[in-house]
Amino acid sequence: MTAEDALAEALGREISLNEGLTTEPGGTVVAHSNRLDHYTDEDETWSSATWADHLADPSLEHPLASGPDGDRRAILHVTAHMHPLDRELHHAEWSEIGYRIARVAGIAPPGDDQACQWIAVQAQPGRLDVIANLIRLDGTWSAQPRRLLQTLVAEARSIEADLLLHSSHRQDSRRDRAPGLEHVASPRVPTATGPLAGILRQLAAEQSGPISTVRQLVEEVGRQAATLPGDQTKAAATDLFWTARRLYGLQEQLGEIASRLQPSESSAAIAPARPVQAPAASRAAVR
Repeated sequence: MTAEDALAEALGREISLNEGLTTEPGGTVVAHSNRLDHYTDEDETWSSATWADHLADPSLEHPLASGPDGDRRAILHVTAHMHPLDRELHHAEWSEIGYRIARVAGIAPPGDDQACQWIAVQAQPGRLDVIANLIRLDGTWSAQPRRLLQTLVAEARSIEADLLLHSSHRQDSRRDRAPGLEHVASPRVPTATGPLAGILRQLAAEQSGPISTVRQLVEEVGRQAATLPGDQTKAAATDLFWTARRLYGLQEQLGEIASRLQPSESSAAIAPARPVQAPAASRAAVR
């Protein structure tokens, strides 16, 4: 696979000299190698064809470079798919996922100025593509984990937990099983609502509870901060988005506590809950 092929697949369309891909908040390129500023001006927007050329450059500069097994196919393409029932992610969250995939794949070791050239593209709904050239800037081949796919899957599970992603859908009875997901049963839940559990459920209400109001305000401030110039405001926006995610986790935790309180407060009949799917696993496709 060439860099052009990988980027076209990530975009879902052919690359072009007329289509600009920006690294600005809300742009298509959500993360990239740390030396990109050596190649482009801050205000410049590259075309998709230019991005593909950038990714292919190390292969042209070091045509004899090869992997440990003699393989010269230098383009790595990792695709992470979110479950259709997961919430919509913010730009900062997509960026974080891109950097984490790049680190565990061995293409972006922290503090390494000679690491690979790579970008993370978020062009299609619920999907992130990380494309890299495995030839480092010093002409050597990058050191990747021996079991790359297993490493990526483990990191995907960790990302799910950190971003509080889940695919349970309490109001929809459809349960489509997606590739890479395990089907599990949730704890048994009472059919009636006790007083203390009812209070906790009100606090944990995802859209109308008081914690939800605070979370939505934090998210809105984060979105506004992300549009402002300066590294400090961008960092603040990222911190605000993570704060909002932690508030979301608090809502879910209160809901779980309410479910545990319920059986001791009510003598109502207990009905088994509907099965739910495990947190959405990102499928990693390595080419």
